Amino acid sequence: MRARDPETRRPADTTDFPYSIYLPEAARVLNVNPMTELDSLFELELESGRALGHAPGQFVQVSVFGFGECPISISSSPTRGPRFELSIRRVGEVTNALHRLRSGDSVGIRGPLGHGFDVRELHGHDMLVIAGGCALAPARSLIQYVLDERQRFGSFHVLYGARSPNELLFRDELARWGQRDDVHCHVIVDHADESWRGRAGVVTKLFDELPELDRERTMVAVIGPPIMFRFVMLEVLALGIPQNHVYCSIERRMKCGIGKCGHCQANDVYVCMEGPVFKYGRLKALREAIE
Repeated sequence: MRARDPETRRPADTTDFPYSIYLPEAARVLNVNPMTELDSLFELELESGRALGHAPGQFVQVSVFGFGECPISISSSPTRGPRFELSIRRVGEVTNALHRLRSGDSVGIRGPLGHGFDVRELHGHDMLVIAGGCALAPARSLIQYVLDERQRFGSFHVLYGARSPNELLFRDELARWGQRDDVHCHVIVDHADESWRGRAGVVTKLFDELPELDRERTMVAVIGPPIMFRFVMLEVLALGIPQNHVYCSIERRMKCGIGKCGHCQANDVYVCMEGPVFKYGRLKALREAIE
């Protein structure tokens, strides 16, 4: 069944007027920082000056005049002020056009869109975040939120895997997280080279780094490609974590962002509307989404 199509949505912060999800809003590029050969981090702000008003896990539609638009996950926490960040991988016509932009250029923004993490439900719990590959980009929004609201959470564990050292995102931040006393961050790569001094293998190997978790207190966020979910969920469920304590974030060929084009449909669900964040109990029923 098609999700309800709202004409307007009100940002999570306090604003007097709703905005249209069909009309792009102008945003200014403040900084562009390359992270890998294909990935750059864009810092933006809406020209209206308002905060984006997103929840961790939501996304926006980014448009470049003359090239089109594409969905991009929000990489920064709403706790970081009106400016927001997008990690953009150069893979197609629109993202190539975005990578040619510089500070001072403008783009169009629609959103925030979709459903993110219900952070109020996470408050008061221990947290385990598991991310794979470029999915650290949306995971970073949640990680920053937990770090900025650290007093609201118990123990905090981050497991991150990438294919190779040169594909690691946010390397400086990974190093800082690993040095903090209040977060346990572990990183692994599938294929090591001579520069890598860490662990090699798939991300599920990092589960042996975890201490004994309080299964009733721990909330889990799994963010990554579909192939990762099957194996990670075997490990998570083996820990005895209740299924209703597990969130999964997926991105399935999203295009329009508002349930019109059907590209992201999985079974009877439009991922751009009901997701990209799902409770695991809901996601496991959507076989088309993870197989």
